[in-house]
Amino acid sequence: MQAPVLVLNQNARRETGRRAQLTNIAAAKAVSDIIRTTLGPRAMLKMILDAMGNIVLTNDGNAILREIDVSHPAAKSMIELSRTQDEEVGDGTTSVTVLAGEILTICEAFLQRNIHPTVIVSALFKALDDAVVFAEEMSVAVDVNDDSQVLQLIRSCIGTKYVTRHDNLIVDIAFKAVKTVRVDVDGRPIMDIKNFAKVEKIPGGELIDSQVLDGVMFNKDVTSAKMRRRIENPRIMLLDCPLEFRKAESQTNVEITDETNWKRLLEIEEEYVAGLCKKLLEHKPDLVITEKGASDLALHILGRKGVSVIRRLRKTDNNRAAKACGATVVSRIEELKKSDVGTGAGLFEVRKIGDEYYTFITGCKEPKACTILLRGGSRDVLMEVERNLDDAMAVTRNIFVNSKMVPGGGSIEMAVAHRLHTKSKTITGVSQYPYRAVAEALEVIPRTLIENCGGNVIRVLTALRAKHSETESEESKFWGIDGMKGVSTDMRTLGVWEPLVVKTQTMKTAVEAAAMLLRIDDIVSGLSKKKNNDAGYQASNDDE
Repeated sequence: MQAPVLVLNQNARRETGRRAQLTNIAAAKAVSDIIRTTLGPRAMLKMILDAMGNIVLTNDGNAILREIDVSHPAAKSMIELSRTQDEEVGDGTTSVTVLAGEILTICEAFLQRNIHPTVIVSALFKALDDAVVFAEEMSVAVDVNDDSQVLQLIRSCIGTKYVTRHDNLIVDIAFKAVKTVRVDVDGRPIMDIKNFAKVEKIPGGELIDSQVLDGVMFNKDVTSAKMRRRIENPRIMLLDCPLEFRKAESQTNVEITDETNWKRLLEIEEEYVAGLCKKLLEHKPDLVITEKGASDLALHILGRKGVSVIRRLRKTDNNRAAKACGATVVSRIEELKKSDVGTGAGLFEVRKIGDEYYTFITGCKEPKACTILLRGGSRDVLMEVERNLDDAMAVTRNIFVNSKMVPGGGSIEMAVAHRLHTKSKTITGVSQYPYRAVAEALEVIPRTLIENCGGNVIRVLTALRAKHSETESEESKFWGIDGMKGVSTDMRTLGVWEPLVVKTQTMKTAVEAAAMLLRIDDIVSGLSKKKNNDAGYQASNDDE
C-alpha cells in the first residue's frame, strides 16, 4: 500500500489563463479541507500509512501534510506552507493552510467577475499590512521573568494536542529545556533547540517518567567490560580524531624483504598508539569520548590506567556533550590543553534500559545543552508526544524572543476581521472587495473551531460577530470560541493565549501564498515530453 495520493488534473499537459487559476484554487482548497478537522482542542485524528508502511496517528497539520503525496504543483506549494510555518515559528501549521485555502476560495468569485489578479493581489497585501498592525495594537505584553505567565501561555498553546491530559508535564519539560539551552548574545536571547535539546525516545514505562536531564545521554556503552561504568565528577576529554594508527593512502606501497622489517613496522604502529595514549594520560582524564575509532592497544593502555572510553559517537552528540560539561572537542591530540578537559559534569554512568545500554553525563553545573528523555507505552505514542513537545518548545522560544501575546480561540481573528470590515468601507473602487475578502477569510478559524466541537455554527458565530461590533466596549476583543463547548466566551477567563509572532506569521504566510497562486496564469509540464523523447531515443537504438 502507498501513502494517500491526491491527484488533480493529472491528464492536463498545459493550463493557461483563467483555467489555471481556478485549478490552482481547487487544488489548494482540497489540501485545506484535508486538515480542516484537525483544528482545535476537539480535533479529529488522521491515520496515515507512510511510504515505509508505518502507521502515523496525529492531528499535527505539518506531520499530516508531510506524508501526503500530491501531484498538482499548487497543492505541493500549499504543503510547503505548513513546513515553512513550522520551521519559522513551530506552531500554527494547520491554521495557515486553512486560512490560505479560505482566502483563495473567496477570491475565486472575483476571478469569475473578471477582476484582474493584480488588483486582487494588491488589495490582499494592503489588507495584510493593516491586519498585522491591528494585531500588534491588540497584543498584551507578558513578563518573561514571571514563570507562571510563561507556563500558562505554553499550556494554552498545546491545549489542542494529544498530550493535553499531561499538559503540566510537557509544559514543564519544554520550559526547562529551552531555559537550559538559552544563550544571551549582545542582550538578545538565542535558543538553538534543534541542535542542543535532543529528544531520546525509549519505549516502556509511563509518560510521567519523562524528564529533562541536566546533561546529555546517548545510546552507547564503554568499549570494554572491565572499564568503569560509573564515575563521579569525571574529567571528560572529547576527541574528533582516531586513537589508532593512521593507515597510508591507497597509492602507498610498502615493500618488505625481511621478517625483521615486518616486526619493525608493527612496532612503529604500537609506538605511535602508545605515544597518543601517553599524551592523553598527561591530562589525567577519567572518560575519553571520540567520534572515530580506537585500536585494541589504545583501549588496553587506557583501560589499565582506569580510563573509560566511548568510541564512534555522532558529531552532534559530541557537540552536545561539550556544551553540557564544558569540554572542547579536540581534532589533534598534539594540541590538547588543560582547558580542553571538561570538569563540569557531576556523574558519568552507563545504565541498561530494556535491552540497550545508555550513557548518562548528568549533574552538570551550567549545561548549555540537554537531553529530553521520553518514556511511553509504544513508539507511536512517543512519536506523537515528540511532535507535541517540539511545538511546545517552539512556542517557549517565541515567547522569549517576542514577549507579546494575543487572546486565542479565534478572538484575535474576529477582532482583526471586524476592523478590516470597518476600514474596507472607506476604500473606493473595486479593490474594496478583495480587501474585505481577508476579513471574511479570517472568520474561518472561529467557524472551524465551532464545527469541530459540534456547536451551532450560524448562531454562535453571529453572536460573536455582534459582540465584536460593540464599538463602545474595549473588552469585546477578548471574546472568542471555547473549543471544548463550542460557545463564545472571554478568553481571559478561559486562560487561552497565543504568541503574537505566531498569529502575524500565520497571516503573512497565508496571504502571501494565496497571492502567489493567484498570479499564476500558466502551468506547463515537461514530464510527458521527456518520456516521449526517451521513447524515441530507445526506438532509434532498437532500429540500429
